[in-house]
Amino acid sequence: MSTAHAIRARMTTLWLVSVLALAPRAAYAEVTRVEIASHGDVLGGKAFGLAGPYEKIVGKVFFAVRPEHLGNRSIVDIDKAPRNARGHVEFAADLYILKPKDLARGNGVALFDVLNRGRKLLLGYLNRNTTSALDPNIETDFGDGFLMRQGFTLVWIGWQFDVPRGGGLMGLDAPIASDSGRPLAGPVTTTFTPTSASDDVVLSDIRRYAPVDPESLENRLTVREGFYAASRVVPREQWRFGRTVNGTFVTDATSVSLRAGFQPGLTYELTYRAQAPVVAGLGFAAFRDLAAALKYQPGAVVTAQYAYVFGASQSGRFLRDFLYQGFNVDEEGRKVFDGIIAHIAGAARGSFNERFAKPNSLEFFTATRFPFLDAPQRDPSTDKTDGLLLRTAEAVAPKIFYTNSSTEYWGGGRAAALIHTTLDGRQDARVPDNVRIYLLAGTQHSSGTFPPAGGQGQQKANTNDYRWALRALLVAMDRWVREAAEPPASRHPRLADGTLTAHQRVAFPQIPGVRSPLTIPAGYRADLEGPAADHRLPLLVPQVDADGNERSGIRLPDVAVPLATYTGWNFRSLSVGAPAELLPLAGSYIPFAPTRVAREQTRDPRPSIEERYPSRAAYLGLVTEAALRLVQEGYVLAEDVPGLVNRAMQHWDYATRASSSSGQ
Repeated sequence: MSTAHAIRARMTTLWLVSVLALAPRAAYAEVTRVEIASHGDVLGGKAFGLAGPYEKIVGKVFFAVRPEHLGNRSIVDIDKAPRNARGHVEFAADLYILKPKDLARGNGVALFDVLNRGRKLLLGYLNRNTTSALDPNIETDFGDGFLMRQGFTLVWIGWQFDVPRGGGLMGLDAPIASDSGRPLAGPVTTTFTPTSASDDVVLSDIRRYAPVDPESLENRLTVREGFYAASRVVPREQWRFGRTVNGTFVTDATSVSLRAGFQPGLTYELTYRAQAPVVAGLGFAAFRDLAAALKYQPGAVVTAQYAYVFGASQSGRFLRDFLYQGFNVDEEGRKVFDGIIAHIAGAARGSFNERFAKPNSLEFFTATRFPFLDAPQRDPSTDKTDGLLLRTAEAVAPKIFYTNSSTEYWGGGRAAALIHTTLDGRQDARVPDNVRIYLLAGTQHSSGTFPPAGGQGQQKANTNDYRWALRALLVAMDRWVREAAEPPASRHPRLADGTLTAHQRVAFPQIPGVRSPLTIPAGYRADLEGPAADHRLPLLVPQVDADGNERSGIRLPDVAVPLATYTGWNFRSLSVGAPAELLPLAGSYIPFAPTRVAREQTRDPRPSIEERYPSRAAYLGLVTEAALRLVQEGYVLAEDVPGLVNRAMQHWDYATRASSSSGQ
């Protein structure tokens, strides 16, 4: 950073801190100060359409909350956190903002991005960038500039205490809970499934929780084969904490070494006693209080009329938990987020607000916790009635989009159908008026990339790129909040019309070389004690057509005018072990034969490309028609139609290259 920029950043920080100190204090504590480390122009002052040039602000935001306040009591162990002289609990979070240099040229919306393991998501999902920029600096980091051209102020705040710092990763500085100064102790459990044989495994989700006694005989490691298989205990003398570095064994509390070596495809579970839990739920308070500050607090680092928030996967689960625990109201009783987009979270939540929380855990199968619906529902297992929005008063309820890929329906740990069906899986449930639900048909957890690539699955990875729809839905959310304009109707599978079905009745075709999805097991309730097999959830999935493509949801051109079958599931390849098990969070791309002759040779029941489309031009015409229908329905933006058609051209050329005639 230049000397001029350094002076400017220091002056801005001093100005901001003094303004906050002089501003009238609310009845309860909130954002106490912001320290700005750097403040400068984005891409040398490049203009993004009518919003003009953008600037970047990087720093840290400091908070103080009253532990006895009703809005904070749900934060686990906040009563055991250290307090300042005023009796408040203090914490801090990394801050990163991209804003129009002239806020008057922006759209007045602070769009928060829930970091995923400390990493930014928005520029990849909405700006379609091709880099994983932790600190966006170059042209390609900003993709096509969509969010900037729309005028959004983009906000990132650290919420996760166990993110390693450095390299642009963002995290939360939260206090340790204790009992009158004595460290709290308790059990910690983590599960992992290696994809290759190795002597050591590094466990990133427990990096903050060292074992009290690494040599204790009570520390336990088990192993099992298959989802519901019985576990067997690994003899204690066969494993230890640590790993081998350059031929020398090094004690390491975040690694486990097994004398016989870990085997790919097997599931291991480690349990041990740790101490010094972090008050992890303060991450929810960080989002609540910063968003409220930008909307309501005089002298905030930026100002906004509205606040929206987007989160995907782990971050989407964070948002479902944020809603469930009633954090969309600030300490003054005001609405925090006006719009929430929880993406690829399914019906899951996570380990975000509990003693010895493990937010970094992937939780493939253990994130399914009652309740699943927004509206109140009764749990027959506990006789408890609860709902995701039960703690959110109507006056502060946000507009909500739940967007899911096919993977969230098929993957046992996400059970997406349960956000719109009854718990027994027998009836469609009522969706609240402030909620819309969308299935992105024929997609996998992470948006597909082209051309199709191999990997750890038996089939090539799903290439269906659903990001086009996310852009249109964000615009729809903005209009819904500002103008009360009805967004596109929910589009998800339903039991009533047969587009949602028990997975045993899915009509997937018998494709040579493709394992049947009928063997995929259902997930289970992770919040009930006892064997997982005793608490299985209904596995309801989207019904498919004769090609194996889903009949419901937002059918982008890849599915509406297909050259392949796209699934939300993929089985593990032999190379990573357990080929009868699902590869977590993965989908499949199963191409059609280019010609009738090629199809007949492999006995593929699906018509070939040449049998479906008389020419390349005819195919592209159908793609254009499908894209324009989606524009009319509000699921795709008109400006993105050329991109969809261009992608289709590339796909045609790829899919037909093995044919002697391309059909042109």
